[in-house]
Amino acid sequence: MRLAGLALTLGLLAGLAGLYAVHRYRAAGPLPAARAIVVPHGTVAEVAQALRRDDAIASVTAFRLAEAATRAQGALHAAELAFPAHASLALVLHILRTAPPVRHFLTIPEGLTAREIAALLEAAPAMTGTAPLPKEGAVLPQTYEYVWGTPRAALLARAEAAMRRTLAKVWAGRAPDPELPDPRALLILASIVERETALPAERPRIAAVFLNRLRLGMRLQSDPTVIYAASDGAGKLDHPITHADLRIDSPYNTYRNAGLPPGPICAPGLASLQAAAHPDASADLYFVANGSGGHAFARTLAQHLRNVARWRALGSPDAAAAATSGHAP
Repeated sequence: MRLAGLALTLGLLAGLAGLYAVHRYRAAGPLPAARAIVVPHGTVAEVAQALRRDDAIASVTAFRLAEAATRAQGALHAAELAFPAHASLALVLHILRTAPPVRHFLTIPEGLTAREIAALLEAAPAMTGTAPLPKEGAVLPQTYEYVWGTPRAALLARAEAAMRRTLAKVWAGRAPDPELPDPRALLILASIVERETALPAERPRIAAVFLNRLRLGMRLQSDPTVIYAASDGAGKLDHPITHADLRIDSPYNTYRNAGLPPGPICAPGLASLQAAAHPDASADLYFVANGSGGHAFARTLAQHLRNVARWRALGSPDAAAAATSGHAP
């Protein structure tokens, strides 16, 4: 009888221990708020220590026991993973075994210079290492997905490969034009179009203006090329364009030099690439800001000067340069 009683007692204790273990396994955890946690490569003990430091679990010992008991469910993954607030031990182990890594996104806007793109990459969180300064115009502006620990150089390489593929595709489907003899010329023109307007509907028309000028041997006289030259590739000035800027001695200054500049002045997006590849059938030779975010286009100098006069009447700080800018001879 005593042995039977002892056995019953031990059985009850084992049952209670099991119930307690199950309760701890499924009970709410200590994580106060949802967050992403970087789970390191290493042993189960090292993973447990990392999770404990980040308050994802309450006990290293309980975690190790639970992991051993459920090991048949799969291996633990090292990654940045998202854990909800008060995730139970059961849920923590499930996330470690099955959840995808946290996704990060880097958006490279259209029209950035190489220096601006390099700064954007450098400031991006959850990446490692440094990236070389890209060549101007070599990066395709779009949103790139990455995970924690991605090398910055690797993401830059992806963005450069995306531009090579896109430029090749656009070039293959272009409307041939003798003024754009190769893909690089198309890229250069697209970069100018990108910086001239933010309105998608205007891009093919602006591309047509510059192609018409090239065809007639007129200088492009594009303000963004002057800004690129005067800012030493930064792409921005801390003042409106002046007559001194228009006279700057640089191969990128299309007021002084005929033809396209020697290279792109920014990273153009797909819409600007397509505009350069498929310009409007237009005879326009001039354009100037219209004061409402767009541009007024003209086929003749007389019409252009009337457009400039209207812009001057709006009191624009750039009006002084307008008579010779954008595009006047």
